[in-house]
Amino acid sequence: MSMNIDGACHCGQVRFTALIDPERVMACHCTDCQTLSGAPFRAVVATRVEHFQLQGTVKQYIKVAQSGNRRAQVFCPECATPLYATAPENATSVIIRLGCVRQREQLAPKVQIWQHSQQPWLKDFASVKGTPDQSGFLPAL
Repeated sequence: MSMNIDGACHCGQVRFTALIDPERVMACHCTDCQTLSGAPFRAVVATRVEHFQLQGTVKQYIKVAQSGNRRAQVFCPECATPLYATAPENATSVIIRLGCVRQREQLAPKVQIWQHSQQPWLKDFASVKGTPDQSGFLPAL
């Protein structure tokens, strides 16, 4: 099964399109994803390099993973939106960050990885009260 997706950084200077398999969407709980995303986990989807088209200029940070593999963390140089990760040389795949994908509501994760690093409170998150926007919730200063 395949699906065409598109996305952009927050400021719109970088855009992309890709052909993905929605069955390959995953939530990653590794500590690198937590730190690099500024969130308790990151939702991603992999695709082949030839199924990914990029428009705009990006910047990258080369990260050495626990495995010893080097990974290029690619982001917009203007607004710093994380866009994707890939091998810095001879890449065969691109790991797209779902936060910048327009169709993200259709892309529920099918698997969770690195669960030994998962924040323990996530299992109870569905029971946390919420509001449809920030009204009614202003943090005390």
